[in-house]
This record gives sequence, structure tokens and C-alpha cells, in this order.
Amino acid sequence: MATDPYETLGVKRDADEAAIRAAYRKLAKRFHPDLNPGKPEAAERFKQINAANDILSDADKRTRFDRGEIDAQGNETPRQPSWRDFADAPGRQKYRASGQEFDPADLEDILGAAFARGGARGRGFAMRGADAQYTLTIGFLDATNGTTRRVTLPDGRTLDVHIPPGVHDGHILRLKGQGYPGQGDAPAGDALVEVTVVPHPFFRRDSNDVVLDLPITLREAVLGAALEVPTIKGKVRLTIPPGSGTGTRLRLRGRGVNGGHQYVVLRVVLPPGEEPELAAFLKTWEPRHAVDPRAGLEVE
Repeated sequence: MATDPYETLGVKRDADEAAIRAAYRKLAKRFHPDLNPGKPEAAERFKQINAANDILSDADKRTRFDRGEIDAQGNETPRQPSWRDFADAPGRQKYRASGQEFDPADLEDILGAAFARGGARGRGFAMRGADAQYTLTIGFLDATNGTTRRVTLPDGRTLDVHIPPGVHDGHILRLKGQGYPGQGDAPAGDALVEVTVVPHPFFRRDSNDVVLDLPITLREAVLGAALEVPTIKGKVRLTIPPGSGTGTRLRLRGRGVNGGHQYVVLRVVLPPGEEPELAAFLKTWEPRHAVDPRAGLEVE
């Protein structure tokens, strides 16, 4: 099991943000639990991918990991001793600067006084907090219909993120004031949540329209039928006109995203086994409206 986030995402240590984002999306879509029902190993892999992306997509966390300050799960690693540790130790040393000796225990007081004087001169200093970046992976139906997901922030707080209906893959949600705290009286930064949408097994989007490929039998194509078909909000009944062929597009008005439509594209499926009666009929059948299905394919 890879414990290094670079190995988990399969990227080099000098990979840029675009390469990390592309690697994460590819793996997240492959191992998302919605596409791997009943596969606990895929769910575990998905957790590892999210943990690795949480480290590498955050510039501060990535730098801290590269310096060895946090591990692959974002936990603090044991701290190396600093001068403060020696300042409180018996028999501590003294340091010489400009011909004078300083005890390390006094250094903090000296610096504190200096910054206090600087603060007096720079009274009123304020700086807005930095924005925090997150990635949230959701399913296709959650993206089209909207949902609410609970996100755990690095400081332990939980935040309910409202996903509006119709978000696209790569959409960034801005949560005001949920980023890093500001300095002085300045406000906190924002949380920027990039949404990754997992493809659906049979729905796909075309702007605000939804497209569904619907397999039908030869009998249904020739004679017509009334069938139940899925939409992003549940099943509806659809009439297949007689004489429909592969590629026929039928519209379900208002069944798409945010007022768009759903288009059902028919795909005629032949029986899997031999059909001698059908074969015998076709040998003597002459269509009333003959058509050349390969017209226009000539290469000049």
C-alpha cells in the first residue's frame, strides 16, 4: 500500500497543479464507490486518493509534507529539538552577538519587545486571511439535481456544503469566510471547493440537456412500443413510434438540468441467438421504401 501521496496519485514530485488535478480526477472517477458497488477495496483506494489529493492540492500542506513536518495523512510528525528546548534545559549555553552574551531564554522576551514597539508604530495593521482550497467528489445525479455534503475542515470543524443543481465537473464553489483567519480586524479568507463529477453509467450531459442511449428490440423498433425509461428525476413512460431505427432521437421536454430537456437516442439490438423464422422472412422480403444505409460513404 502506497503511503506517499505522490505514489498514490502516480505523479512526480515536481508535478504542477494541473498534473495533480488531472491525476486525481482520473483515479477518483475510476475508484468512486458509486461505480464499484460491493467492492470494499475500491472504497479504501478512493479514501487513499482523496487523502493524497488533500495534501498535494494544498500548497501549504504539500510544502510541509515535502519538509517532513506532516505525514501522508496530514498528521504532525515528531518535531526536531529547537533552541527553545535547550533554553529550558539545565546547563544551557549562552550565545554571543556583537560582543555581548545572550541567554536563549531571554531571546523571546527581546524579540517580543521589538515586535511590540513595531506594533505600536504600525497600529491598525490588518490582512485578510488566505483562501483554503478543497476538492469534493460527487456523483452525476447529485451534480444534476443538487445535494448537500458535509465537509471536515483541517481545524476539525464540519461544514455543510450546498451543491446547487446543475454544477459541472471542475466547478468551484466559494464559501465566504470559511478559509484561514485574517490578521488584526481583517476578515477570514474563503473556502474554494472544486467539484469533481463522476460520470454516470448511461446518462451524459450536453449543456443543460441530458442524453440517454436506450436499447430497444427489433420488434419494438418496427411495431412501436410504450416503455418506461429512466430520467435524472425518476422513470417516465415514453412512446416509441413504429418504424424507429438506431439513431432516432426522442425528446422528453423539461427533463434535463435547470429547464433543459432529456434526449433518448434509440439503439436497435438484435436477438443474441439464431432466429431462423426471421432469417427466412428476410430472404423473401422486399422493403416498400428501399434505402441505401451506406449512401455518402464513397471515398473519392
